[in-house]
Amino acid sequence: MMLAAFFMINMEATEAQKYGYISSEALLLEMPQVKQADANLQTMMTQFQKKGQEMVQALQAKEANALQKKERGELSPAEEQALLAELQAEGKKIQDFEAEAADKMQKKRLELLGPVQTQVQDAISAVAKENGYTMILEAGVLLFAEESADVSSLVKAKLGI
Repeated sequence: MMLAAFFMINMEATEAQKYGYISSEALLLEMPQVKQADANLQTMMTQFQKKGQEMVQALQAKEANALQKKERGELSPAEEQALLAELQAEGKKIQDFEAEAADKMQKKRLELLGPVQTQVQDAISAVAKENGYTMILEAGVLLFAEESADVSSLVKAKLGI
């Protein structure tokens, strides 16, 4: 009898829980702020790529010029060593530029998308509280879920999209 009562209480507690899911990635892709941020990031990346290509082309031209001078015998061993050091320094500058560009891109991404992600999380939390959800899970990790548990439309409405 006590065992039956335990199972009944346990089943009632399980039935009272309400679960939902959402694909936050798909939701983010629909948000105008994300589209604008992506456009800004793409512009920034294009600028970095252009400058990086210019730096590489300048280095390649210097290397070609140095090789021609060496082949013609116009460089003393000391000049050759100095030129080699200069080319290595230029190569290091390019590597430093690439690392700095990647760092700036990451920081800009966080700056632009951090507030949007917070806004989405706040909307998900509000939908959960307003609609009595115990949990809202990420759709990408679910192996199966009823479509009726998809809270995407509720969150979109909360975000105004």
